Amino acid sequence: MTSATDPHPHTEPASADWPPPAPPETAPPEKAPRWSLPALVAIMVLAAVLYSWNLSGSSLNSFYSSAIYSGTQSWKAWFFGSLDAGNFITVDKPPFSLMVMGLSCRIFGFGTWQMMLPEVAAALGTIWILHSSVKRYFGHVAATVAALVLALTPITVAINRDNNPDTLLVLLMVAGAALGLRAVRTERLLPLVGSAVCFGFAFNTKLLQGYIALPAVFAVYLFASKLGWKKKLVQLAVATVALAVSSFWWATAVSLVPASDRPYIGGSTDGTAWDLIMGYDGFGRVFGGEGNGGGGAGGGGGGGTFAGTAGIGRMFNDILGGQISWLLPFSAIALIAGLVLVGRAPRTDPTRAALVMWGGWTLLHYVTFSMAKGTMHPYYTTALAPGIAALCGGGGVMLWRAFRGGDARWSWVLPAGLAVTGIWAIVVLRRASGWNTWLWPTVGVLMVAAIIGLFVFRSGNRGRLLTASIAAAIVAALAGPTAYAVTPAASSGSGGGMGGTNPTAGPSTGGGFGGGPGGGNRGGFGGQRGGELPGGTQAGGQAGGELPGGGTAPGGMTPGGGGTGEVPQGGGAPSGAPTTGGAAGGSAGGAAGGAAGGQQGGRTGELPGGGTAPGGTGTGTGTGGTRGGFGGRGGMGGTTSSALISYLEKNQDGAKWLLAVSNSQSAGQLILSTHKPVISMWGFTGSDKAMTLAKLKELVKKGELHYIQLGGGGMGGNSTLNTEITAWVQKNATAVKESAYDKSAATESSSSSSSSSGSSSSSSSSTSTTNTSTLYRLDPSDVK
Repeated sequence: MTSATDPHPHTEPASADWPPPAPPETAPPEKAPRWSLPALVAIMVLAAVLYSWNLSGSSLNSFYSSAIYSGTQSWKAWFFGSLDAGNFITVDKPPFSLMVMGLSCRIFGFGTWQMMLPEVAAALGTIWILHSSVKRYFGHVAATVAALVLALTPITVAINRDNNPDTLLVLLMVAGAALGLRAVRTERLLPLVGSAVCFGFAFNTKLLQGYIALPAVFAVYLFASKLGWKKKLVQLAVATVALAVSSFWWATAVSLVPASDRPYIGGSTDGTAWDLIMGYDGFGRVFGGEGNGGGGAGGGGGGGTFAGTAGIGRMFNDILGGQISWLLPFSAIALIAGLVLVGRAPRTDPTRAALVMWGGWTLLHYVTFSMAKGTMHPYYTTALAPGIAALCGGGGVMLWRAFRGGDARWSWVLPAGLAVTGIWAIVVLRRASGWNTWLWPTVGVLMVAAIIGLFVFRSGNRGRLLTASIAAAIVAALAGPTAYAVTPAASSGSGGGMGGTNPTAGPSTGGGFGGGPGGGNRGGFGGQRGGELPGGTQAGGQAGGELPGGGTAPGGMTPGGGGTGEVPQGGGAPSGAPTTGGAAGGSAGGAAGGAAGGQQGGRTGELPGGGTAPGGTGTGTGTGGTRGGFGGRGGMGGTTSSALISYLEKNQDGAKWLLAVSNSQSAGQLILSTHKPVISMWGFTGSDKAMTLAKLKELVKKGELHYIQLGGGGMGGNSTLNTEITAWVQKNATAVKESAYDKSAATESSSSSSSSSGSSSSSSSSTSTTNTSTLYRLDPSDVK
């Protein structure tokens, strides 16, 4: 009789006893077919090409890049995850992924390839571990399909070309799940402890997101392990201790260091790691709150514009559908059918344990990401990919065996799953108007032909034709995601409408960012509060203006050349960070690499052409940007205004920090451009209380800081601290005129003065008042 877990099924007549009982759990492992290893190698090579092709031209997340660079200059910065080597403020994540990339850069030197080497290796390691785990429970065919699906998932390709922490996060969680299944199979404590440690380090990579799949691991162990309940509970208690130690060692170490001797923990409200864990990067991501899309000031409550409105169908919307949802329907069908097929198996059946593990993984991530009301970027959904891949591989092979088993009741399940997959692929492909219009008809025709072939060649000795039919179905199912997946590499970037800040794959579908070029975008730093999107949300990045080649970004959004780990969604622009559209930091991306001072940003911050932002429509509103600061390029920092940088460096006078700016986007770009410490006063959300007036006075009095950048319209950020510091600086500091570092500005000023010599004195006075400087010099004598 055919079994759902039998690696060598044989066609037999239908039986009333269905589904069949599972085979003995002690069955010897399946001998590897000759094609298995070459197939895995081919998939790994394909993945390596997709993840690394032309990485030197890609746009990485400058928020993390600057922290990685700072970690190469200071071991203290490396340990804390500081944005700057002077250790004023950290990024808003635990530093484990930064530590790994920082070690690579310390060994090989700082650069894109050196930074991304651990990321690419982690991505390939995830494929290998998933293949190995699926092979153990479902066989070589299932493992090969799972590896291929994971390698070609569009959002996975996009994020694996970026220096965000998600690539390492997924590796650690997949390793934890695989070790959990091994602990069930071997009844040994060590794999269970290893699983807990992997999830603990996943926590230190991206906090609570690293725990999403953990309940599935513990539940499977409790249910499927052959050990007695007492021994299982003891082993789980040991594993829980290991989980706690591996999760909280960094936060504990940080808390043991006096606040005066460590940087402010970015993203927290009180400068502690515990607040970061429980607040903004913890439950705030799920329930919303300050700095997250749901509950912050002006927040829309829908979980953030980047991924669309929170709800059970979010994974299928215009933004996320093309990134992750291609095979979600099939994986659900495969999971349900697979559980039915092993329904009569013993409680300890390893195949059911694997199904529950990867099914639980997928369900937990799906529900969490769909319903999250806090900040939600599309690339978070890469964590769904391993579960989908394992279910498509393992569950798909079980459906194939049931299809060939001779029972008419199961002959329709596999074709139905493939039909749903084909229909959904056509829906997703047709959303991208004008993009590869030949593809969706091809997918449809190929899938229909494959399904017909399955039915026609199911009976009789037509094994090769039947195999050809299922192969055609796999090609049809993967054609759409593959077309999306190649766009980041083809466009020489990580993908996405905001460069490394929000990597995505594929074309624009109207509601979201496409995977267009992310690198080399001219932009500016230093413009103050630009426009807000409706509902108080915004999509901010470092670059303003156009995509390379002159085109505007999908949906009317401008790409962010620099950027933060998460672009804030509650309230206004983050401490004066450039926002979308025309204001964009005062349009500081002028000629000569963004000439110092840029242009005067005199209009409201609007979306180019009044385009549609993800999750929100209409034209952005808000105050006009003030005079721009340093022009810059995307990627790892690029060029900035050489005149102003030279001036600051020449007059640094031994100060520890080159400059203090209001937000982490600006600080990160400057750190990468100057290789000097720069202070981000209020982090990237603009709500961090890192800089207070007392702290500023202390730094100035010690001679550790001389220059601070303000704007005529105010700096945004924490309103109380901002107002207090702005008033004190404008009263006590010396304003640096633009002509002091930019001769062209002096020439323009002189010409303007000559041409307006006939103007009234009141007009001259008004002009003088309006043209407020944004750069100030502070010396110890200014502190009273």
